[in-house]
This record gives sequence, C-alpha cells and structure tokens, in this order.
Amino acid sequence: MGCDDKKIIALAGNPNVGKSTVFNGLTGLKQHTGNWTGKTVSNAFGTYEYGATQYTLVDLPGTYSLMSSSVEEKVARDFICFENPDAVIVVVDATCLERNLNLVLQILEATKNVVVCVNLLDEAKKKQIKIDLDELSLQLGVPVVGTSARSGKGLDALCEAVKQVVYKEKKVFHIALHYDEDTEYAVSIVEPQIKKYVPGGILPRFLSLKLLDTDQDLSERIFSCYEIEKDGMEKINGCVAQAKDELEKRGIHNDNIKDKIVAGIVKRSEAIYQQCVTLLNPSYNSRDRKIDKILTSKSTGIPIMLLLLGLIFWITIVGANYPSDLLSSLFSWLEEQLGAFMVWIHSPQWLQDLLLAGIFRTTAWVVSVMLPPMAIFFPLFTLLEDVGYLPRIAFNMDKFFRKANAHGKQALSMCMEKFMLPNGLRLIFTVCFFVLKTQSLQQNYQMAKEAVFTFIYVYECCTGNYINFKKGRIYGIILRILFF
Repeated sequence: MGCDDKKIIALAGNPNVGKSTVFNGLTGLKQHTGNWTGKTVSNAFGTYEYGATQYTLVDLPGTYSLMSSSVEEKVARDFICFENPDAVIVVVDATCLERNLNLVLQILEATKNVVVCVNLLDEAKKKQIKIDLDELSLQLGVPVVGTSARSGKGLDALCEAVKQVVYKEKKVFHIALHYDEDTEYAVSIVEPQIKKYVPGGILPRFLSLKLLDTDQDLSERIFSCYEIEKDGMEKINGCVAQAKDELEKRGIHNDNIKDKIVAGIVKRSEAIYQQCVTLLNPSYNSRDRKIDKILTSKSTGIPIMLLLLGLIFWITIVGANYPSDLLSSLFSWLEEQLGAFMVWIHSPQWLQDLLLAGIFRTTAWVVSVMLPPMAIFFPLFTLLEDVGYLPRIAFNMDKFFRKANAHGKQALSMCMEKFMLPNGLRLIFTVCFFVLKTQSLQQNYQMAKEAVFTFIYVYECCTGNYINFKKGRIYGIILRILFF
C-alpha cells in the first residue's frame, strides 16, 4: 500500500438519508443538500485521503432499488455492476432502517465489498430507536458503522471500515437471499451459464435474477461490457428462456417474477429489522402509519390525491387572477407614462412600437401572467414535500406508471410540467414574436402564437419527455393527458 494507491468508492443510498452530508464530510467538497426526492441526478466525484491511500468517492443518485425502473436506479446499478468500484458505502437512515435495508440487500447481491453506514443516529436517539450495530453487521455479513454525519461523528470509523474492506483486512461473507422454491429453481438453470461466460466482479446470482426479471437494458450492458461471443449469448438467452418456460408451466408469468423477488427481499429486511432494532417507544410513528393507511389506500389514496392536486391547481389559477390584475393595471399605467414621455421627446413611431408595443408590453404581460401563479404554486408544492405527501403520490401512481414503462416518481415531474410548460412555451413564443406585437398585427400574432403552442402541446401529449412508450403507449398517453 503506497502513497500512489488510488481506490474508487461508490456512495449509494435512498434519497434523504444524509448521503450528500456524508459525501461532504469525507471529501470537504460542499455540495448543496436538499430534502427533495432524487436530488442527485448525476454522479458527483470527490477525493479524500486516509492513511497512505487516496480514495475517489463517487456520489451515486439517490435510489430505492436497483430494479432499473428509473434513470437514477439505472445509473446506480450500472456503476456498481460495471465500473468495478473497490468498495460500496451504503448510507441508510437509522430512523427508518427497515425500508433502507431493501437497497442494502440488493447491493449485497451484486457485490461483496460493502460497508453499511447507519446515519442519523442522533435523530434515532431522539425518537428512542436503538440499533444493535454488531448484530446488524452479523446479519448482513459486512462492516456496519454508525454515524451522525452533520456533526462528523463516526466518519473516521467509516474510513477505517472502508480501508479494511478494500484491502481485505476484515473478512466479509456473502449472505444468500433465499426466495421461494420456484424462483430458486429458475435461478439454478441460469446461474451456471452466467458463471461460465461472465467474468468475475459481478455476482452471477444477481445477474441471473435480473435476467429473469426481463431487465433487457442490463442484458445489453452485460454483453457489451464483457464482449461475450455470440455463442455464449445464445446459450445464456436460451437458459433464461428455458427458466421462464418452466415458471410458466408452474403458473408464474413474467409480471409475477419481479413481485416474487421483491417479496423475498422485503421479507428478509423485516426479519433483520426485528432482530437488530428495538423501539423504546413503540408508538412513536403510529400516527404516520395511520395516515399512510388513508393516503396510500387503494380506495382512498387516489381520490384524495386528485382532490388535493386539483385544489392546489384551482388555488393557483383562481388566486393568481387578483395579483395579475393589479400588476396588469400597474404596467398599463407605466406604459401610458412612458408613451407620453416618448411623444414629448418626439421619438419616431417605429421606435415607440418596438420599445412600448413590443419589448415593454411583452415583458409586462409575461410578469403579470406568470409571476403570480408561480409565487402561489411553488410554495404550495414545497409544503406538500415538507409534510411528506409527495412520496405518497409517487407510491400511489407507481403501479399505473409501470404499465407505461415509467416510474411513480415521474408523476411529480408531470405535475410540475402541467403548471410550468404551458406558461414556459407562451413565454418563448412571446419573446420570439415580440417585434410583431404591434397594434395592427395584434390579432394575427395571437393566432399564430396559439397555433404553434397548440401543436407542441399535442406533440408533448403524444411523446412526452418522461415516458418511454415502448411497452405502454396507451397508458403513457392517458397519464400524459391526466398530469399534463
């Protein structure tokens, strides 16, 4: 181990677990931290030194799984599987460990070189949650370090644990997640071929499960990264097809395979949580659970969501009329004063049309129309995030969005688009055509602008930036119309 040693460490975790705080604490690179879902949209890099080794820390997007249902999940999965990091730090929230363990177990299926960082221990202490870190390490088979990253507590121990894993100073063992009999039988058909044709680095059992899950994107990445010969590809695909045929004979279709895999992971997470976590105040989150039963229920979740979002949009549209009228009156008065001034200085008519009927009137129209609804909508949407309702919307819509080959979190993006994009397009066209906005061409300008806007609106409804229609075009169009 020399001074020139450089190691690549991946930093993974669910959104809002303090991952960026851990990143900043280790690297000293100040990154903006926020509590909105999916804040990290690309891999951020930073370095830190421990001992004689320089470590490059890669901050992966916050994600709940490696099932590749969203862009964040694909980015995190591909880096862990194909970039061969020397170790992976998985940051989990001590206050909701059970949910976070789902991602930990999936990563442990992909690689053995893992260190689990149980963050926010100070918050867990306030909520009277006690976590047996030694037992958790025993259950997972990898080092577990407790931290309070905001105060810097535990970061030195985390660095030491990473060093021990990277240089094999601490023995780790791979825990085997056991699924139901049918899934295990299918894995036993595919896994031998994976071991034969795919080199080490990524665990063959993980690849077998992903291929059975019909993860086509992952399949393509495997073949391209490892340059498997055509014969090998055909044999692997043949084994996958054989395994799926066997599952079909047992009444298990493609749509049910992922459910069985997820059920196995959730079951194991619950078992580990029960053994490692003690709630000194068992009723601390009972209120949240009662609220969840109402807001995420099959019978009440969707109606409440539609009612609440409809109310927000109604308040935004109707409430914006009053400040818009005030701003419009103010700008009209200013336009009259500026017009009188330009007449007083004997400015040419073309200059008056350009500055007043064009630039000033366009700017005034944009400010009076767009500013009030933005000032109302964004605080209301932020309030929904602060009270924890936006993740519940994503949960409610996930099933429908998956039919369109998308993710439930994209419903939030579409809600934002529903408000922002029409106004944004109007702004673009207004700026592009402001020179034409004279009194004589007012009507023609308005017709042209609305025609172009309508065309793009329809185009967006049919294509959309957030929906992949390869497997669910009809569902995608319906969702686009509802949320856009």
